[in-house]
Amino acid sequence: MPRMNMLEALRAFVESGSVSQAATRLGRSQPQVGRLLAALEEELGFTLFTRENRRLVLTAEGRRFHQQSERVLAGHEGLNRLARQLRAGQRDNHLRILTAPQVTHALLREPLRRMAREVPAFSATVEARLRLDAETLLDQEHFDLGVTVPPLNHPGVRVELLCDVEAVMVMPRDHPLARRRSLSPADLAGQDLVATHPRSVLRTALEQAMQQAGVAPRIRFEGANGAIACQLVAMGLGIGLADPFVARSSGATGLVMRRFEPSVPLRYGLFTPAFQPRSDITQQFCALLAAEARRQAAALAENLRRGGSGMIREAQSAGGSAGPDR
Repeated sequence: MPRMNMLEALRAFVESGSVSQAATRLGRSQPQVGRLLAALEEELGFTLFTRENRRLVLTAEGRRFHQQSERVLAGHEGLNRLARQLRAGQRDNHLRILTAPQVTHALLREPLRRMAREVPAFSATVEARLRLDAETLLDQEHFDLGVTVPPLNHPGVRVELLCDVEAVMVMPRDHPLARRRSLSPADLAGQDLVATHPRSVLRTALEQAMQQAGVAPRIRFEGANGAIACQLVAMGLGIGLADPFVARSSGATGLVMRRFEPSVPLRYGLFTPAFQPRSDITQQFCALLAAEARRQAAALAENLRRGGSGMIREAQSAGGSAGPDR
């Protein structure tokens, strides 16, 4: 097992971009950091670095190892933080939260704000994952709770339903179909469509609905995930079927959402480790999160039922979250 100071040297090198800057960051000399990195590579038995234009660069194996080492360091830092709190007689008011990318703004914002106001010394680490599967969670992650798109089936993880939402058709506000309150497969005949990748839930549901209606889909553009698809729609390249939370978190603006019939249900689930009891702070946050998810899902459903504009006026998440693999 590599020593922590080796892993810390690797982190400093990757984040700062050079051995000299890593040394400055760690308060060590450049030769000391160089020896730590060399010792780490020797202990692992495979090549971590290669030289390009006289500079050290991570190999593909080095990048994979660094990603895993970050989880080890995060767990170690969490243990140190907990030890400090226990020595000081404090409760552990820190949560480690894993989410699908669009959830941070869509569902976590208000619960995090409320916890920060109401719970002394509350803190949280929030990490987004494009894919959250049980094997990765149990083998590589240290977490208290998370939010994802089911299914997530494993005896080591408890999963409970947070909310159900319906997929929506998204389009620029000046699109001719934006005047309608809802859309059917027949309305999409001859329309340029923007879709997610062929194996996604939304793409499959859209193609099945159109096939059953005897309408051939004209998919002109494809996004690797829901957020990219919404951004392409905002460029005026077509209309698309989207997860409403993803649409609101995608960074795409000037879009409207309309109901799609037949309904395409989408689920969000809350998961926690089955092997550990929920702490009081976890229970409190989960209750706030569940209430917020139900509130937002109900508001979306009511807005669409009434034929509201569903307007997406401004970017709702910094950097344009990738969104789940819908």
